[in-house]
Amino acid sequence: MLIDSYDRVVDYLRVSVTERCNFRCQYCMPEKPFSWVPKENLLSFEELFEFMKVAIDEGVKKIRITGGEPLLREDLDKFIKMIYDYEPAIDLAMTTNAFLLKGTAQRLKDAGLKRINVSIDTLKPEVAQAIAGKDVLKNVLEGVDEALKVGLKVKVNMVPMKNMNADEIVDVLEYCKERDMSVRFIEYMENKFAKADISGLKSSELLEILRQKYEFEDEGFDGSSPSHYYRMKDGYRFGIIEPYGDDFCKQCNRIRLTAEGNLIPCLYFDEAMSIAESIKKGDIKGAAAVLKEVVRTKPEKNRWGGEDDEVSNRAFYETGG
Repeated sequence: MLIDSYDRVVDYLRVSVTERCNFRCQYCMPEKPFSWVPKENLLSFEELFEFMKVAIDEGVKKIRITGGEPLLREDLDKFIKMIYDYEPAIDLAMTTNAFLLKGTAQRLKDAGLKRINVSIDTLKPEVAQAIAGKDVLKNVLEGVDEALKVGLKVKVNMVPMKNMNADEIVDVLEYCKERDMSVRFIEYMENKFAKADISGLKSSELLEILRQKYEFEDEGFDGSSPSHYYRMKDGYRFGIIEPYGDDFCKQCNRIRLTAEGNLIPCLYFDEAMSIAESIKKGDIKGAAAVLKEVVRTKPEKNRWGGEDDEVSNRAFYETGG
């Protein structure tokens, strides 16, 4: 079992298999050129799997595949099957923009994937194009439909932004509710890679919009999830993720691995340790030692909204933010 210095059990590993993405979302990397880390710098699926085994043996119970956009990496289903075959009880999930999901959902499900998170920031094609930098909505919605059809559980994330998609909060919630999908509204997280003029909605503003149509009760946090949940009278639940508070840090159970092998204790912090050298040399004990040290030094909470009003230098597209 992995336990950090604040007595939190760390049993959730997010694994970025690529920094590449086929979207250029304004809140993530709108100006990022199509130049990438050379393929030879990335850990192979076999090398990543060697570390997955270490993490599972040390007590990790949930693994989420992220990117960039993970479906851009060829043979992703084979990597998922490696993990599933090693430990069928592992909670295997993936975060995707769903653009390529329609043609891959069945293979992913057959490989052992259980759940996906999809970003749906709008239901209007022209707004989706403005946010992502290309015409994407049709593919995304078809991908979601296919995922539901093959039996994957789907959760939707939305980042509401003023003068962009804030008027669609209710529409996106209703879209999810009709399909029995959970939705989480995420406060925009300032970072140096995002477009400078973005202004996100705070949780208080979100709740005020939703109260104009719905009645709901505050349910607080659910286990180690970063979402603050609310339940409507008909039982439907929605969540809000508030990075500018640190309430969810108290029960944070996750660490992150980049495709190059950097193990990161917190999404906000730039600090990381590499497991690449150990894994490439077959030094399993060395990789396990790095894992334990990263867990030991995991910070108590993030720095968003602190006295210095810091903006993260973390490239979220490298860590599945």
